[in-house]
Amino acid sequence: LIVLCGTFTKPSQADSATLCVCVCVCVCVFPALNTCLLSLQVKHSDATLTQRVPEILFPWRSVVVRGDGTLRRVKRDWVIPPINVPENSRGQFPEELVRIRSDRDNNRLLRYSVTGPGADQPPTSIFIISPISGQLSVTKPLDREHISNFHLRAHAVDLNGNQVENPIDIVINVIDQNDNRPEFTHTIFNGSVPEGSKPGSFVMTVTSVDKDDPKTANGMLRYKILSQNPQSPSSNMFTINNKTGDIITVAAGLDREKVTQYTLIIQATDMEGNPTYGLSNTATTVIRITDVNDNPPEFTTDTFFGEVHENRVNVIVANLTVTDKDQPHTSAWSAVYRIIAGDPTGRFSIPTDHTTNEGLLTVVKPIDFELTRSFMLTVEAENEVPLARGIHLPRQSTATVSVRILDVNESPEFSPNPKSIKLEEGLPAGSLLTTFTAQDPDRFLRQTVRYSKMYDPANWLEIDPVNGRISTIAILDRESPYVKNNLYNVTFMASDNGIPPASGTGTLQMYLLDINDNAPHVFPPEVEMCEKPDPNAINITASDPDLTPNAGPFAFELANRPSDVRRNWTLNRINGEYAQLRLRIGSLASGIYEVPIMITDSGNLPMSNTSYLRVKVCQCDHHGDCVDMERIIAAGLGTGTIIAILICIIILLVLVLLFVMWMKRRDKERQAKQLLIDPEDDVRDNILKYDEEGGGEEDQDYDLSQLQQPDALEPECIKVGIRRLDERPLHHDHQYPIRSAAPHPGDIGDFIHEGLKAADNDPTAPPYDSLLVFDYEGSGSDAGSLSSLHSSSSCGDQDYDYLGDWGPRFRKLADLYGGGDD
Repeated sequence: LIVLCGTFTKPSQADSATLCVCVCVCVCVFPALNTCLLSLQVKHSDATLTQRVPEILFPWRSVVVRGDGTLRRVKRDWVIPPINVPENSRGQFPEELVRIRSDRDNNRLLRYSVTGPGADQPPTSIFIISPISGQLSVTKPLDREHISNFHLRAHAVDLNGNQVENPIDIVINVIDQNDNRPEFTHTIFNGSVPEGSKPGSFVMTVTSVDKDDPKTANGMLRYKILSQNPQSPSSNMFTINNKTGDIITVAAGLDREKVTQYTLIIQATDMEGNPTYGLSNTATTVIRITDVNDNPPEFTTDTFFGEVHENRVNVIVANLTVTDKDQPHTSAWSAVYRIIAGDPTGRFSIPTDHTTNEGLLTVVKPIDFELTRSFMLTVEAENEVPLARGIHLPRQSTATVSVRILDVNESPEFSPNPKSIKLEEGLPAGSLLTTFTAQDPDRFLRQTVRYSKMYDPANWLEIDPVNGRISTIAILDRESPYVKNNLYNVTFMASDNGIPPASGTGTLQMYLLDINDNAPHVFPPEVEMCEKPDPNAINITASDPDLTPNAGPFAFELANRPSDVRRNWTLNRINGEYAQLRLRIGSLASGIYEVPIMITDSGNLPMSNTSYLRVKVCQCDHHGDCVDMERIIAAGLGTGTIIAILICIIILLVLVLLFVMWMKRRDKERQAKQLLIDPEDDVRDNILKYDEEGGGEEDQDYDLSQLQQPDALEPECIKVGIRRLDERPLHHDHQYPIRSAAPHPGDIGDFIHEGLKAADNDPTAPPYDSLLVFDYEGSGSDAGSLSSLHSSSSCGDQDYDYLGDWGPRFRKLADLYGGGDD
């Protein structure tokens, strides 16, 4: 305690001494009141914070009174009150905060240190302590919005590193300063309110945040409206709750049709809205006035007109137009039309065109001009949603529509249609059946109706074109394939002579009654039987196209002829529909047997018929199934299938033959091309090689006039080149010696010398040892002629000595033309 009192070296030492005495008395006399030292120390530190650096003493002993009256010292840690440091300090750094020391540093050297975030933990080096004096300092300005407080621990150790005091917890609070402006959560706030809303209606809420301490005035915000645009119908249509930011209406008169939206500038200020010390910020609020159905649709005119031809449906008669001031393409703008008078039978409807909001008056049921020639409709227009409270439909929401019906030439109509009659089949040709007539709906027009037949698949009937009488032209047969369920349908057409003509159709349904006009036949017509049948009986029945009672029951009987029928077979009646054919003998040879059976039906006039039952007798396996070749053939391919297969084979052979012929033709074309053009030559060079060796025994009939060039050079020039066949030579043709067909071998040398001499004296001969034939490209080429090697118009001025520089092949030319007289 003496050390604690002696540490106060700054002003107010008298007060400090007094404090120390009080502390000493409290500790010595009243150990239970040891906590008073803490309160006194804190109060004194707060009072002298701006005057001097306070000092924290490590407490380690307290006086405790034993039960026997003796005193004993015990260690007891203090709880140090927090140290408050304002943020954004502009003082000199490091700035001293507090001094920490132990009363044991009087007799030994101690070292002090602090640990924790802000000291030796991130962010490091914000707080430092003098290891000798224990002076705790801050090294930089603090930011409360970054870290609001620091928790450090102070340590005291000796020079050997041994702990001499228990660590003390130090809490440093960063005191907030008003260094942050309010920030709105959005730059632009969007809200809406229905038009016609009453004052006090909630619109929206704007929010702003301040990073400063919300428990202080630095973070307490207040809102207000700076401006409103437009200022119609009042400059104060809205107000804002200065604490919550709720925007509400304060005046009536919101009308979307006049003002669609309002723009408000909202200001938020901290320091509880103090304009002098508070910081402020602004944001924009856009309030959209939403539409309500406060404007009913109104027709653009009182009366609409339209016209439509009779008997037409799904035709637009008139377009009904309305105006609605509400927001387009909303339920408050979309119109719904209904007919309230003038259409008792529901022949019209009015759907809405959702793009234009027009009503489309449409005919949905046929209208007969002969019955009604005009309509006067009363139409009303409403919106899809009801009108707002207090709004009623005006007179302009009702209009009149005058519709005129136009007459057209209508088709004659058969009545009844279809027409049904009953009659027996078998009526002969020329029998009158009925009269089938049509009426012309255009009763105010005098028109003639004519009849004709459109569809009569069996061609049994005819109709009189004038009076519509229908008669037969063939015998009616109920068993015809054209009769379905005893019904036969014929279609007739009636046409008038209007402009343009119109026609209608009618159907005559004839129900044909059956008569006994068909004899029965055995069924099935063909059966199989084994050579030694077991059992040896076959069940048969009869087929009769007629209906009951003109069909069964049937009477079955074997015919008397041939005589072996009754000898080999017996026929027993099972019932009125079936009979059993049984073999009298034990076996039959394989083959086909025809058994005549006479069958009689039960008609009023019975009809009998003898039909033949084909019995195929064959060898059978142990299952009783035929195994002979005829059975196999019968189960094989049919004639049509075999013909189809043969046709496919023939087509395939023809295709193969055509392909072979095409391949041969292509090979011939390739060979012809190879004969015309050598593959080694490039035709783009415009030089064709023919491999004309010349000079042989077979090459004696040359036309040497081909070796002359065209008449493009001067006459006195020595010609070197080739001439076309259709050109006239400039000089006379030189006569070369002609060798006989079979010369003596000794004449070959003389012939060669004569030919060489003639070639040397021939001015048109090329300077080569053999004849070469080239193509002539024609005259007038910009590139010049390849048939001449001269380079000037005068051959006397030409110097051929340069040919010797072109290689061995051109030295001969140089010797011939550049060697002088030699």
